[in-house]
Amino acid sequence: MKRIAIFASGSGTNAQNIIEYFKNSRDVIVDSLWSNNENAYALIRAEKLGIETFTFGRDELYRSIEVLEKLSERKVDMIVLAGFLWLLPHNLTEEFIVVNIHPALLPKYGGKGMYGNYVHEAVLRNKDKESGISIHYVNERYDDGDIIFQAKCAVDRADTPQNLAEKIHKLEYEHYPKVIEDLLLKEEQESEY
Repeated sequence: MKRIAIFASGSGTNAQNIIEYFKNSRDVIVDSLWSNNENAYALIRAEKLGIETFTFGRDELYRSIEVLEKLSERKVDMIVLAGFLWLLPHNLTEEFIVVNIHPALLPKYGGKGMYGNYVHEAVLRNKDKESGISIHYVNERYDDGDIIFQAKCAVDRADTPQNLAEKIHKLEYEHYPKVIEDLLLKEEQESEY
């Protein structure tokens, strides 16, 4: 059984979708949800679904190994970022498989400050014909890790940041859990050889 920890900073719709996707899985379990924001609605979503939650501040993440130790004790195999807005320290990216989903076709519209509606506004401002999602490995730089998977959607002239966000969310909900599952099962098969 592979164990994932979800890191989220905000509302948690992707986190909830992932938790529900793996609810009856025999291969993958969502172990816990972690947040750097004690008011994140993601915490409430996770608790309602029976998932244990943890909060941490900058000191616990960057100046100690507290988060690393707790994740290791819980035998987590993968950290899944779902709207988590801080960079992860090297000790986590070195110890765990870490993946993130970004609401644009990287390398376009990535980097610090490029999240949520800021991305969609930039896509519309530049009159791009398509947008989409990028699922990628995480390193110590924003949106810089190797891309694992991308999916595209058309951008129409009449699109607003809000309805472009809806198109992107549909792609996220459809693909993110499946890509996570495929990565974990592939890793398990490789470790058996």
